[in-house]
Amino acid sequence: MKVSIITVAYNSDQTIEDTIKSVLSQDFSEIEYIIIDGGSTDRTIDIINRYKDKIATIVSEPDQGIYDGMNKGVALATGDIVGILNSDDFYSNNGVISSVVSQFKDGVDAVYADLVYVDQLQTEKIIRKWISGEYVHGAFKKGWMPPHPTLFVKNEIYKNYGSYSLELKSAADYEFILRVIHKHKINLNYLPEIIVKMRAGGVSNASFKNRINANKEDRLAWKMNGLKPGKLTFIRKPLSKIKQFIKK
Repeated sequence: MKVSIITVAYNSDQTIEDTIKSVLSQDFSEIEYIIIDGGSTDRTIDIINRYKDKIATIVSEPDQGIYDGMNKGVALATGDIVGILNSDDFYSNNGVISSVVSQFKDGVDAVYADLVYVDQLQTEKIIRKWISGEYVHGAFKKGWMPPHPTLFVKNEIYKNYGSYSLELKSAADYEFILRVIHKHKINLNYLPEIIVKMRAGGVSNASFKNRINANKEDRLAWKMNGLKPGKLTFIRKPLSKIKQFIKK
Protein backbone atom coordinates (compact mmCIF):
# COMPACT_ATOMS: atom_id res chain seq x y z
CA MET A 1 0.00 0.00 0.00
CA LYS A 2 1.48 3.32 -1.11
CA VAL A 3 0.92 6.57 0.78
CA SER A 4 1.06 9.97 -0.94
CA ILE A 5 1.92 12.85 1.38
CA ILE A 6 1.31 16.37 0.11
CA THR A 7 2.91 19.52 1.49
CA VAL A 8 1.76 22.90 0.23
CA ALA A 9 4.22 25.73 0.82
CA TYR A 10 4.59 29.45 0.29
CA ASN A 11 7.46 31.46 1.78
CA SER A 12 7.99 28.78 4.40
CA ASP A 13 11.76 28.89 4.72
CA GLN A 14 11.62 29.09 8.53
CA THR A 15 9.69 25.85 8.98
CA ILE A 16 9.60 23.65 5.90
CA GLU A 17 12.84 21.80 6.60
CA ASP A 18 11.32 20.33 9.78
CA THR A 19 8.31 19.25 7.72
CA ILE A 20 10.43 17.60 5.04
CA LYS A 21 12.68 15.81 7.52
CA SER A 22 9.69 14.43 9.42
CA VAL A 23 8.36 12.86 6.21
CA LEU A 24 11.67 11.54 4.92
CA SER A 25 12.51 9.98 8.30
CA GLN A 26 9.40 7.78 8.34
CA ASP A 27 10.08 4.06 8.69
CA PHE A 28 7.37 3.20 6.14
CA SER A 29 9.00 2.56 2.77
CA GLU A 30 6.20 3.19 0.26
CA ILE A 31 5.83 6.97 0.52
CA GLU A 32 5.32 9.28 -2.43
CA TYR A 33 6.19 12.77 -1.23
CA ILE A 34 4.74 15.67 -3.22
CA ILE A 35 5.56 19.33 -2.52
CA ILE A 36 3.52 22.09 -4.14
CA ASP A 37 5.10 25.53 -3.78
CA GLY A 38 3.08 28.62 -4.65
CA GLY A 39 6.00 30.52 -6.16
CA SER A 40 7.90 31.41 -3.00
CA THR A 41 10.18 34.44 -3.05
CA ASP A 42 12.28 33.46 -0.01
CA ARG A 43 14.60 30.46 0.45
CA THR A 44 11.82 27.85 0.42
CA ILE A 45 12.73 26.37 -2.97
CA ASP A 46 16.42 26.27 -2.11
CA ILE A 47 15.61 24.25 1.00
CA ILE A 48 13.26 21.91 -0.91
CA ASN A 49 15.91 21.32 -3.58
CA ARG A 50 18.37 20.07 -0.95
CA TYR A 51 16.11 17.02 -0.67
CA LYS A 52 14.92 16.77 -4.27
CA ASP A 53 16.43 13.31 -4.79
CA LYS A 54 14.09 11.97 -2.09
CA ILE A 55 10.97 13.89 -3.12
CA ALA A 56 8.80 12.31 -5.81
CA THR A 57 7.33 15.53 -7.24
CA ILE A 58 8.13 19.22 -6.78
CA VAL A 59 5.95 21.89 -8.35
CA SER A 60 6.73 25.59 -7.95
CA GLU A 61 4.38 28.06 -9.61
CA PRO A 62 1.85 30.75 -8.64
CA ASP A 63 -1.47 29.39 -7.45
CA GLN A 64 -4.79 30.54 -6.02
CA GLY A 65 -3.89 29.78 -2.43
CA ILE A 66 -3.37 26.82 -0.15
CA TYR A 67 -6.44 24.86 -1.26
CA ASP A 68 -5.53 25.22 -4.92
CA GLY A 69 -2.12 23.81 -3.98
CA MET A 70 -3.77 20.90 -2.16
CA ASN A 71 -5.90 20.17 -5.22
CA LYS A 72 -2.81 20.14 -7.42
CA GLY A 73 -1.17 17.68 -5.05
CA VAL A 74 -4.22 15.43 -4.89
CA ALA A 75 -4.41 15.39 -8.71
CA LEU A 76 -0.77 14.24 -8.87
CA ALA A 77 -1.03 11.65 -6.10
CA THR A 78 -0.74 8.01 -7.18
CA GLY A 79 -0.82 6.46 -3.71
CA ASP A 80 -3.65 4.32 -2.35
CA ILE A 81 -3.86 6.70 0.64
CA VAL A 82 -3.43 10.49 0.66
CA GLY A 83 -2.37 12.65 3.60
CA ILE A 84 -1.71 16.40 3.74
CA LEU A 85 0.98 17.89 5.98
CA ASN A 86 1.24 21.68 6.08
CA SER A 87 4.62 23.36 5.67
CA ASP A 88 4.75 24.51 9.31
CA ASP A 89 3.66 21.14 10.75
CA PHE A 90 5.64 17.96 11.26
CA TYR A 91 5.05 14.34 12.28
CA SER A 92 5.60 13.55 15.94
CA ASN A 93 7.77 10.47 15.35
CA ASN A 94 9.16 8.29 12.56
CA GLY A 95 6.51 5.59 12.95
CA VAL A 96 3.47 7.75 12.19
CA ILE A 97 2.78 6.48 8.67
CA SER A 98 3.25 2.85 9.70
CA SER A 99 0.71 3.35 12.49
CA VAL A 100 -1.76 5.03 10.15
CA VAL A 101 -1.49 2.35 7.48
CA SER A 102 -2.10 -0.37 10.07
CA GLN A 103 -5.54 1.17 10.66
CA PHE A 104 -6.63 0.80 7.03
CA LYS A 105 -8.36 -2.53 7.36
CA ASP A 106 -11.08 -3.87 5.06
CA GLY A 107 -13.77 -1.30 4.44
CA VAL A 108 -11.95 1.64 6.05
CA ASP A 109 -11.98 4.79 3.89
CA ALA A 110 -10.11 7.18 6.18
CA VAL A 111 -8.08 7.35 9.39
CA TYR A 112 -7.71 10.33 11.71
CA ALA A 113 -5.77 10.89 14.93
CA ASP A 114 -4.75 13.52 17.49
CA LEU A 115 -2.63 16.65 17.22
CA VAL A 116 -0.80 19.09 19.47
CA TYR A 117 -0.16 22.78 18.95
CA VAL A 118 3.39 23.76 19.81
CA ASP A 119 5.27 27.02 20.25
CA GLN A 120 6.55 28.39 16.94
CA LEU A 121 10.15 28.49 18.13
CA GLN A 122 10.25 26.05 21.03
CA THR A 123 8.53 23.14 19.31
CA GLU A 124 8.86 20.88 22.34
CA LYS A 125 6.58 23.26 24.26
CA ILE A 126 2.96 22.10 23.93
CA ILE A 127 0.33 24.85 23.98
CA ARG A 128 -2.84 22.93 23.11
CA LYS A 129 -3.91 19.32 22.69
CA TRP A 130 -6.52 18.37 20.10
CA ILE A 131 -7.75 14.96 21.21
CA SER A 132 -10.31 13.94 18.59
CA GLY A 133 -12.09 11.01 20.20
CA GLU A 134 -14.19 8.40 18.45
CA TYR A 135 -16.54 9.70 15.77
CA VAL A 136 -20.27 9.20 16.16
CA HIS A 137 -22.59 10.24 13.33
CA GLY A 138 -24.14 13.59 14.17
CA ALA A 139 -21.06 14.84 15.99
CA PHE A 140 -20.52 17.60 13.42
CA LYS A 141 -23.78 19.19 14.56
CA LYS A 142 -22.22 19.44 18.02
CA GLY A 143 -19.15 21.23 16.69
CA TRP A 144 -16.87 18.19 16.28
CA MET A 145 -14.28 17.80 13.56
CA PRO A 146 -10.98 15.91 13.33
CA PRO A 147 -7.71 17.82 12.80
CA HIS A 148 -7.16 17.94 9.07
CA PRO A 149 -3.37 17.28 9.15
CA THR A 150 -4.07 13.94 10.87
CA LEU A 151 -6.61 12.83 8.28
CA PHE A 152 -5.53 10.18 5.78
CA VAL A 153 -8.04 9.36 3.07
CA LYS A 154 -8.15 6.71 0.38
CA ASN A 155 -7.35 8.27 -2.98
CA GLU A 156 -10.62 6.97 -4.37
CA ILE A 157 -12.55 9.17 -1.91
CA TYR A 158 -11.15 12.27 -3.60
CA LYS A 159 -11.98 10.80 -6.99
CA ASN A 160 -15.54 9.94 -5.95
CA TYR A 161 -16.44 13.05 -3.93
CA GLY A 162 -14.10 15.78 -5.13
CA SER A 163 -11.31 17.84 -3.58
CA TYR A 164 -11.14 21.26 -1.89
CA SER A 165 -13.49 24.10 -2.82
CA LEU A 166 -11.81 27.31 -3.95
CA GLU A 167 -14.93 29.24 -2.91
CA LEU A 168 -13.66 29.08 0.66
CA LYS A 169 -10.52 30.83 1.89
CA SER A 170 -10.00 29.25 5.32
CA ALA A 171 -12.60 26.49 5.74
CA ALA A 172 -12.27 24.34 2.62
CA ASP A 173 -10.71 21.61 4.74
CA TYR A 174 -13.72 21.74 7.08
CA GLU A 175 -16.09 21.64 4.11
CA PHE A 176 -14.28 18.64 2.61
CA ILE A 177 -14.34 16.74 5.91
CA LEU A 178 -18.00 17.62 6.47
CA ARG A 179 -18.83 16.47 2.94
CA VAL A 180 -17.13 13.10 2.99
CA ILE A 181 -17.75 12.13 6.63
CA HIS A 182 -21.10 13.66 7.60
CA LYS A 183 -22.81 13.78 4.19
CA HIS A 184 -21.40 10.74 2.41
CA LYS A 185 -20.76 8.70 5.57
CA ILE A 186 -17.38 7.22 4.64
CA ASN A 187 -16.02 4.62 7.05
CA LEU A 188 -13.55 5.93 9.63
CA ASN A 189 -10.99 4.53 12.04
CA TYR A 190 -9.67 6.62 14.93
CA LEU A 191 -6.02 6.27 15.87
CA PRO A 192 -5.78 7.53 19.49
CA GLU A 193 -2.24 8.86 19.15
CA ILE A 194 -0.67 12.30 18.70
CA ILE A 195 0.78 12.06 15.22
CA VAL A 196 1.20 15.72 14.19
CA LYS A 197 2.77 18.75 15.83
CA MET A 198 1.36 22.02 14.53
CA ARG A 199 2.93 25.39 15.18
CA ALA A 200 0.39 27.66 16.87
CA GLY A 201 -0.96 30.70 15.03
CA GLY A 202 -3.36 29.49 12.32
CA VAL A 203 -5.00 32.06 10.04
CA SER A 204 -8.62 31.37 11.05
CA ASN A 205 -7.82 31.91 14.75
CA ALA A 206 -5.32 34.78 14.41
CA SER A 207 -7.83 37.50 15.27
CA PHE A 208 -11.44 38.05 16.32
CA LYS A 209 -12.23 39.27 12.80
CA ASN A 210 -10.72 36.15 11.28
CA ARG A 211 -12.73 33.98 13.69
CA ILE A 212 -15.94 35.72 12.53
CA ASN A 213 -14.98 35.15 8.90
CA ALA A 214 -14.23 31.50 9.66
CA ASN A 215 -17.65 31.16 11.28
CA LYS A 216 -19.27 32.56 8.12
CA GLU A 217 -17.36 30.04 6.02
CA ASP A 218 -18.39 27.20 8.32
CA ARG A 219 -22.02 28.17 7.71
CA LEU A 220 -21.39 28.26 3.96
CA ALA A 221 -19.82 24.79 4.12
CA TRP A 222 -23.09 23.35 5.42
CA LYS A 223 -25.13 25.27 2.85
CA MET A 224 -22.92 24.12 -0.03
CA ASN A 225 -23.67 20.52 0.90
CA GLY A 226 -27.41 21.02 1.37
CA LEU A 227 -27.04 20.15 5.05
CA LYS A 228 -28.81 21.52 8.09
CA PRO A 229 -26.59 22.25 11.12
CA GLY A 230 -27.70 22.01 14.73
CA LYS A 231 -29.02 25.07 16.54
CA LEU A 232 -25.73 25.55 18.40
CA THR A 233 -23.26 24.11 15.87
CA PHE A 234 -21.50 27.41 15.15
CA ILE A 235 -21.22 28.27 18.81
CA ARG A 236 -20.08 24.83 19.96
CA LYS A 237 -17.41 24.47 17.26
CA PRO A 238 -15.17 27.35 18.48
CA LEU A 239 -16.07 26.67 22.12
CA SER A 240 -14.88 23.08 21.77
CA LYS A 241 -11.35 24.44 21.41
CA ILE A 242 -11.34 25.71 24.98
CA LYS A 243 -10.84 22.23 26.40
CA GLN A 244 -7.73 21.88 24.22
CA PHE A 245 -5.98 24.20 26.66
CA ILE A 246 -6.85 22.09 29.71
CA LYS A 247 -3.74 20.24 30.82
CA LYS A 248 -4.12 16.50 31.15
